[in-house]
This record gives sequence, C-alpha cells and structure tokens, in this order.
Amino acid sequence: MNAERVAEVAGAHLADILVARGEVVAVVEADALLDTLAWLRDEPSLQLSFLSSLTATDWPEATPRFWLAYDLRSIELHHRLRLKVGVDGDEPHAPTVTGLFPTADWHEREVFDFFGIVFDGHPNLTRMMMPDDWDGHPLRKTEELGGVPTQFHGALVPPVDERGMP
Repeated sequence: MNAERVAEVAGAHLADILVARGEVVAVVEADALLDTLAWLRDEPSLQLSFLSSLTATDWPEATPRFWLAYDLRSIELHHRLRLKVGVDGDEPHAPTVTGLFPTADWHEREVFDFFGIVFDGHPNLTRMMMPDDWDGHPLRKTEELGGVPTQFHGALVPPVDERGMP
C-alpha cells in the first residue's frame, strides 16, 4: 500500500493527516492518543502493529513545547505512519503506550531520561542512560551545553556556553 492510500484509509479516522516526501504523518490530541494507536494497530486494512520508534522534539518558545513522534510500521503490509502528539509544560505528561506496544517500554524510558516527559502508567519509568542522580534532561534546549576550556594551537577555546557570537 502506498503512502497516499495509507493516508486515505487512516484519514477516515484521523482529521489532521498529510503526506510529505512519501511519508504519512498524522497529529492527534494527547487525550486521543491511546484510542488512535489502538485503532491504527487493530484496523485490518492498516495493521500498524509495530512501534519501531518513539522520540521527542523540544520547541521552548512554542505551544505545545514538546512533540512526541510515534513511528508505526506494518510488517505484513509493508507501510508506515508517524503519529505526532504535542505535550506542554515544564513537567509534561503523556499516557504510556506500553500496554499497546511492548517496545514502548524502552522508548518511553529514553524520552523520559533525555527530555523529562513523564509517561503516566509506565511500569518502570527510570533513567536508562544518565546516572540516577543526574539533575536535568540533556536534550531539552534550555539545558546548558557545558564543557571545559581547551588549549588549541596556542589559543584558549572557552566552553561552548561561554563563547560569544562573532
């Protein structure tokens, strides 16, 4: 099934859907996330039964600030769809999808670790890459980059956060 046909079938259930560069992208509200994912998984003509990826983006000046992107694949029918949902606030929350897609377990932990998005109902929402006592979430755009001064060809190069713009 090509991208246009996937968008047509999914568009019967989803209002905000588009095809760009051969990829199908749909946007839903957070309160519709679980029902939408269940429908996409269970709809016989789509069979999007594999969550291959879950990631987030941070847009500090935008509302909503964070966007979650769920990449779904149909192994049987050889097509894919990306479902996006916005979450907002300094301590954003989204429902866990581990009950629908077991692969979400690690994906949600990674997003929690790096972006600080809490997945309500997750069975073990703990850090997986950063130390347990790490303060902050390194992929938020408001985090400091840090670094140490470096000597290079006789010049002292300051850390990234301390460099002035030319």
